[in-house]
Amino acid sequence: MNLAVASGKGGTGKTLVATSLALSLSELGPVQLLDCDVEEPNAHILLRPTIDSSEPVTVPVPVVDKERCTYCGLCAEACAYNAIAVAGSIALVFPELCHGCGACSYVCPKKAISETTREVGVVESGHVDGLRFGHGRLNVGEAMAAPVIRAVKKLADPEATVIFDAPPGTSCPVVETVRGSDFCLLVTEPTPFGLNDLTMAVEVTREIGVPCGVVINRDGMGDDRVSEFCAREGIPVLLRIPFDRRIAEAYCRGETLVAAMPSWREAFRKLFDEIRTLAAVGSAA
Repeated sequence: MNLAVASGKGGTGKTLVATSLALSLSELGPVQLLDCDVEEPNAHILLRPTIDSSEPVTVPVPVVDKERCTYCGLCAEACAYNAIAVAGSIALVFPELCHGCGACSYVCPKKAISETTREVGVVESGHVDGLRFGHGRLNVGEAMAAPVIRAVKKLADPEATVIFDAPPGTSCPVVETVRGSDFCLLVTEPTPFGLNDLTMAVEVTREIGVPCGVVINRDGMGDDRVSEFCAREGIPVLLRIPFDRRIAEAYCRGETLVAAMPSWREAFRKLFDEIRTLAAVGSAA
């Protein structure tokens, strides 16, 4: 089963939930935690895995053969991302804008465009306490997270329960992470900001056809509007984690919730049982 854990916004406790859920399930069978927040991965800070593999992530970028190029400009017209510009007898390539779609080389009538590769990040994998771990790191200054996220998702073992820790927000990296999952667990907090971003996150999951449920973190602060929204939209609230100073202190020490308070393991296992039931209903619908 592939389970995405997303939040809509940062700072809601998404990684706290993802890591504790993974550790709680790892005693019952094969589990992978793949941190897809490639711009700022942080699950490794809580889990402290042993990293035993590292691979670069590359994307194809065009190279213009000036001897063959007639500067007709068809490549620039075909590029939806403005990664090639042709002016007079000059053809410029902007690698940071290139999405590697290959349209420029496809339309070139003189076959003057070939491809080379450019490293945009790295994927690392390892293990901790029976839990298999993987994450990606996007190179500083790179704008495209999707290629690195796809490389992280390729680590997924079809025989394991795979938990994808999504980036915050609702933009392309989140869509890339959640797409293809059996279920999306949305972590939020009972505040106006939490409700606003939860609303957008729910819209994303519905748009890409992934069933979702909610975990309310810091329950007891704020107001009831998140609960009212979930009831109105028919979205199940699967777990409530109280607004508890001890949890915040454990997180600040770099501890997972279940490491600091082992009694939570059973709650996370029950959470997964409910997710599995809802995912089965969703796939049958």
